[in-house]
Amino acid sequence: MSPGIGLMKRRLESEGDAISLCKSGIIKEYGVRPDDIEILETKYHEESGDWYVAAGWPGGRVVVRMDSVFASISDISEV
Repeated sequence: MSPGIGLMKRRLESEGDAISLCKSGIIKEYGVRPDDIEILETKYHEESGDWYVAAGWPGGRVVVRMDSVFASISDISEV
């Protein structure tokens, strides 16, 4: 039997952790320089435990959804 999400330690505990993971995903996926990435908005969804970070750079904007328990990017959606 494995513990439920409520009992597991979150690996993305803060907004700063989510922003760092978001930036690294954008750099890897789009080859953007770190200095060009601007964080537009961050949201944490209490029930699902997901972080949502909207980011932009010259030529693109994305919303990155991340699982806070597994500290992984679930989805990158271009806006």
